[in-house]
Amino acid sequence: MRLKDKVCLITGGAAGIGKATAEKFASEGAKVVICDVNQEIGQALAAELGNGAVFYQVDVTNRQDVQSWVDDVVAKFGRVDVLVNNAGITRDGQLVKFKEGEMVGQMDEQAFDMVVNVNLKGVFNCAQAVTPQMIKQGGGVILNASSIVGLYGNFGQTNYAATKFGVIGMTKTWSRELGKYNIRVNAVCPGFILTEMVRKMPEKILEGLAAKTPLGRMGEPEDVANVYCWLASDEASYISGTTISVDGGMVLGT
Repeated sequence: MRLKDKVCLITGGAAGIGKATAEKFASEGAKVVICDVNQEIGQALAAELGNGAVFYQVDVTNRQDVQSWVDDVVAKFGRVDVLVNNAGITRDGQLVKFKEGEMVGQMDEQAFDMVVNVNLKGVFNCAQAVTPQMIKQGGGVILNASSIVGLYGNFGQTNYAATKFGVIGMTKTWSRELGKYNIRVNAVCPGFILTEMVRKMPEKILEGLAAKTPLGRMGEPEDVANVYCWLASDEASYISGTTISVDGGMVLGT
């Protein structure tokens, strides 16, 4: 029960890694607060978790929406111990695509802006909303979802890579700014993870992704959730400003 009675907020918590993290935190005694844009599955998960778990429908790109969520959580529970900035999207495309000497495509500006707004601005919005409460109560933990793409880049993911590199930069900056308030800030970089969405991909593609991983398999959402749990707990009380890869041994050039 490493997180017993800790109030833990998880964005994008209704599915995938967010769901696994909510389940792990609940099993460790946390009071789990899930936010997501998908109300149906979010409410169902909160009911399944029990132990006072609650769901809020929140768009992390909307600052007023985020602040209202945090204010309501504080009014209900009196504190915020952990924030897991997990919400994220992809909208892939090459910077420019050429064929036979002619440009045939490029990354859409709207796709670039959407990914930046959710993956980077959303992380900023949520962290800024919870930090005053954490300072007032004497400490807390902020955990940000980056990616191995935020370490090495990836073909066709200019927007996604930019946000995940940016998340690491914010993590290191906030750890410097907030350490004096006993607020720890860390980032986690998942590799190829078998979320519900990924499992729908063709088996041949999944096998190819596993083959690129030195451990020879793709990760499970629980692999990432376990790391979030440890970082959120007092066992990691001297860990801040770091980036932990959960990637089966992926390195540049793999």
